[in-house]
Amino acid sequence: MTTLANRGRRNRRSHPERGSILIMVIWICLGLVALTLYFANSMSSELRAGDNRASEVSARQAVAGGARYAAYLLGQFATKGTVPLRTDYKSEDLQVGDAAFWFIGRDLDQTPGSDPTFGLVDEASKLNLNTATRAMLEMLPGMSAEVADAIVAWRTRSQAGGGDSTYGRLEPPRLNKGGPFESLDELRLVYGVTLDLLFGEDTNRNGVLDDNENDGERSAPRDNSDGLIQPGFIEYVTVYSSQPNTRASGARRLNIGSAQSRPQLAQLLQRLLGPQRTGQIMGSLGQGDIRSIAEFMVTSRLTAEEFAQIRGEITTSNGATVQGMVNVNTASETVLACIPGIGPENAGALVAYRLAHPDVLTSFAWLTQILDRNAIVRAGPYITDQSYQFSADVAGVGRSGRGYCREKTVFDMTSGTPRIIYHQDLTAYGWALGLRVRQSFQDSRENRT
Repeated sequence: MTTLANRGRRNRRSHPERGSILIMVIWICLGLVALTLYFANSMSSELRAGDNRASEVSARQAVAGGARYAAYLLGQFATKGTVPLRTDYKSEDLQVGDAAFWFIGRDLDQTPGSDPTFGLVDEASKLNLNTATRAMLEMLPGMSAEVADAIVAWRTRSQAGGGDSTYGRLEPPRLNKGGPFESLDELRLVYGVTLDLLFGEDTNRNGVLDDNENDGERSAPRDNSDGLIQPGFIEYVTVYSSQPNTRASGARRLNIGSAQSRPQLAQLLQRLLGPQRTGQIMGSLGQGDIRSIAEFMVTSRLTAEEFAQIRGEITTSNGATVQGMVNVNTASETVLACIPGIGPENAGALVAYRLAHPDVLTSFAWLTQILDRNAIVRAGPYITDQSYQFSADVAGVGRSGRGYCREKTVFDMTSGTPRIIYHQDLTAYGWALGLRVRQSFQDSRENRT
């Protein structure tokens, strides 16, 4: 009996011990499950992060491919000052592996909508900060006389070497650069220029009205929610536009600006147009100086066909290049309105004529259909019909709409071969491809799930 009693007491003592062990085992199992779930979640997060990093890399590679494609297009379609037509190339949703890229462009003949226009941008379609007059700059949207004066003063070299008086009168006094603008970002150094003046409502610089740019003060930037995009003046200016002062053969063009060049001009006209027509043209020119190619065109009464033959042979400048001319075949109504002789009263008519007659945009001979002789003579020193600098604003998106990159590259075609003269990463400005492209990615993800 004693033995049985002792055994019973030992069994009663072992039950709590076994219960404690069971509880400890359960806690250990729960801990292991928690660790397993934690590491599984970490691995899943790392996998998603790695996939996103890979998507970003693919987007950047797509953008690099877009820049190379732009160089190829310019080499094919932008020779001798011509501007590539949108119908010559594809500009949106071009695939590079699992990624794709777009050229963010501008439709200069239409009112901007909610989705971007895609294509290359002609830099000669804008005012050049280094050559535009104070009066031309003042015509830009949002521009004040004080800011226009500060821009001109920034680039003006002082004769005494002590800086421009506009900046010297500031407190404390500042020195202006006294040299040409090298990039648009340099405008941030100009006195009085603010981000609101530069970008307006178009803070992502894509030329269209995005949702956050039409919601008042609910999100940046501040806007008037009127359903219309109000870009800053950076939209209409450049520092890159210039054209070579040489013929297709590489020889210098004939400067016909002064009366002393008339004998050489007569020889050129005889070779191209014959002696009878040469006599008529030389009689129309007289002995006065000629300030621009456009003035020569209207004074000599050349036909569009005759002007096309002689256009690449003549100039009114002695420089190796001609800086800052605005291409009237591609400039927007806003830019055209800034040019003397055209102004706001004629800019709309020029844009309307371009839309109705796209086949005549190989030169500016069509200007005679809208402007009178005096207007063309006034505009002549500021206008051209050739372009040699183009920008490719390339936005890339990685696989499944993840990963985004945007870079702007400016190409120079002066030598006939595309040469990169400027490059800028614009990714930080945010999504610039508009609602339609974003929605297409969302729809594709939903269809896969």
